[in-house]
Amino acid sequence: MSVVTNTTTIGAIEAPSRRNTELAMLAFAVVIPAFAYLNVGLALDGKVPTGMLGYSVGLALLAGMAHLGVRKFAPHADPLLLPLATLLNGLGLVIIWRLDQSPRLAGQGDAAPKQLIWSALGVALFIGVLLFLKDHRVLQRYTYISMVVALVLLAAPAFFPADEQNFGAKIWIRLGPLSLQPGEFVKIILAIFFSGYLMVKRDALALASRRFMGIYLPRGRDLGPILAVWMLSILILVFETDLGTSLLFFGMFIVMLYVATERTSWIVFGLLMSAIGAVVVAGFEPHVKARVVAWLHPMDIFLPVAQRPAGLVSDQAAQALFAFGSGGMFGTGLGQGNSDLIGFAAKSDFILGTFGEELGLAGMMALFIVYALIVQRGTRTALAARDPFGKLLAIGLSSAFALQVFIVAGGVLNLIPLTGMAMPFLAQGGSSVITNWALIAILIRISDTARRPAPAPAPADAEPTQMVRYDASQPMPE
Repeated sequence: MSVVTNTTTIGAIEAPSRRNTELAMLAFAVVIPAFAYLNVGLALDGKVPTGMLGYSVGLALLAGMAHLGVRKFAPHADPLLLPLATLLNGLGLVIIWRLDQSPRLAGQGDAAPKQLIWSALGVALFIGVLLFLKDHRVLQRYTYISMVVALVLLAAPAFFPADEQNFGAKIWIRLGPLSLQPGEFVKIILAIFFSGYLMVKRDALALASRRFMGIYLPRGRDLGPILAVWMLSILILVFETDLGTSLLFFGMFIVMLYVATERTSWIVFGLLMSAIGAVVVAGFEPHVKARVVAWLHPMDIFLPVAQRPAGLVSDQAAQALFAFGSGGMFGTGLGQGNSDLIGFAAKSDFILGTFGEELGLAGMMALFIVYALIVQRGTRTALAARDPFGKLLAIGLSSAFALQVFIVAGGVLNLIPLTGMAMPFLAQGGSSVITNWALIAILIRISDTARRPAPAPAPADAEPTQMVRYDASQPMPE
């Protein structure tokens, strides 16, 4: 008799691993950036770029190594997470290389080769996480250790000089030629801490004391955790003037708190406290205020200096809006835009402006769909996870990824103030690409555990185990 298979997310007996599906999707994830690279070269010089073969082979090798790592160490993992991450990483390398060729950005160095090296390190970390993290539940042991590590990493940039190119935000640790953005790593570390903490305290946090306007209010004694995280986000905003990291961490905690307790009141409190903190800090912190002014009056930068609002010093927001407007529905074509007018930030958080101008609204929507699919697969992994820690960790990592995309895209599109964070997998930055590969690896590990087949039941006609009783006064048989 044949065994009935089950292809749902939660693994069953003889469930398919979907590794061949992943391999087929990876082929598309490599071919699409390779053709984009060719398109850029033809648009810029009218000939096939000399580095196309090396780029295509390099990306294919990275994707193949990552696939072999998943096939070996996480054979039942979700089949779409790796191809989606590879596609984004490959497209990011193409756009960074395209901006490297711009005469207006000459003298800033070749960022694409460096980004390719960082991507290789990210894939190596991806494989390392799958190799050494056999079970994601091991991370629960380090709940409070991760909190200490996160606090140290968050506080470290405050003791280093501010980045004047980033409105004075202190988000970097610079040691000679090397630089590190701790906030990228902290989002994973804090997700581990929040998951372990909320798994233990969720029952107490779910209790309500009274009902007000249709919302069950939490007990006063349970407001401590949210007040502590709120104060942490305010301190980051004050001492490091890092609006993006502050919004990311506080938002991630509120999402995980809501998932753990199913109380809408936590969402309401979170939004109110976030708004109050941002308004208060923006009132006296000049760098945060400058970002708000640039958000409210982006086009006033072209007025005479005497007529500009106080604190408005950059035209990046205006140039990004011009780039989106020039792109129209289908874009100007890869390599044929002028988003390099944005300046040095074109390769970092404003790289989205290049996508919008050269791929148009259609390309932007396709890009956001890829991001949404990663978040959807992460959320599906959370639903399929069989342990509460895994559920919270998967939803925490997925929400952190989604919030970062929203914060960066919202800033570039002028929906919210600019934050200076990197667009995941796309923007130039070693810390960002390495961290996001590690994030994908942890989601793959959780999905592998969730989809792993259950042990086969014993045959119905199997003979029962014979129990033999021995006399304690007699010697044991040899």
